[in-house]
Amino acid sequence: MKYSLCFPGQGSQAVGMGRELYDSFKSAREIFSEADDSLSFHLTRLMFEGSESELTLTRNAQPAIMTVSLAALSALKNELGANMVINPICAAGHSLGEYTALTAAGVLKFSDSVRLVRDRGAFMQEAVPEGVGSMAALLGAKPEDVKKLCESIAPDGEISPANFNSPGQIVISGLNEYIDKAITQAKNFGAKRAVKLSVSAPFHSKYMKSAAEKLKLEFEKISWSEAKFDIIANFNAQPVKNPDIIRELLYKQTFSPVLWEESVLYMSDNLGVELFIELGAGEVISGLIKKCKKGANILSGGTPEKLEKIREAL
Repeated sequence: MKYSLCFPGQGSQAVGMGRELYDSFKSAREIFSEADDSLSFHLTRLMFEGSESELTLTRNAQPAIMTVSLAALSALKNELGANMVINPICAAGHSLGEYTALTAAGVLKFSDSVRLVRDRGAFMQEAVPEGVGSMAALLGAKPEDVKKLCESIAPDGEISPANFNSPGQIVISGLNEYIDKAITQAKNFGAKRAVKLSVSAPFHSKYMKSAAEKLKLEFEKISWSEAKFDIIANFNAQPVKNPDIIRELLYKQTFSPVLWEESVLYMSDNLGVELFIELGAGEVISGLIKKCKKGANILSGGTPEKLEKIREAL
């Protein structure tokens, strides 16, 4: 069976996430412990016992979500399957999740990637003062109409599409005052509804360019390997294995739209993926995949019971 691994991005965090994996699997506990050691910070305690507001901070949410995803993968490989061979045809992740996919594919060591995404979260938050930028989800609008909306309100790119998540779900990002204008005018451009998101920065917009520049410097400090399987890049929805190209695409991804719908269709229609497996907290990615590809075969795994179903399927 041809299958892909898919990993969630920011927004999937919740206090208590990963606790069942930690309690049930030694290999999962080792991932949590490695995250704590690599960050010199008790991330695990924050995930299990911390406040929602502290966990939601970008610099904490990003490494936390990655850790839960890779703990689930480790349990699947090393315990549930008794050294089960995980051999996907490809992997993809939404925004932050792309870094998780790269780690799963052996491009990055976990100790490096978990530090890198904590830095990424900090750089993104530092790029724009809190309260200056935001994001909004436009529901029911077509991509071309969303682009027209942004251009009509902000001809200099003060807002722009940030996530093409699924048919009828597009997120825009940019300066707060322009986001508010877009919300009031969204119905004139075909949107059924416009919802402001509770995020503290305008991710995947031109205002993240300074964060991307800082990330590029961090990229040079760690070791990168060729991917063991194709990674479908957020930036262009195309497969990549070469680490030099991966770094360039990750740099661009920081301030460019996430082409998630295109990525799902590429995996299904071009690579012949028959099963999508989401590993990690929540089921946001599974929900998006269902909307992108009608009738898609999807399994999600963030608990022992769900991981057992994935093991049976594979």
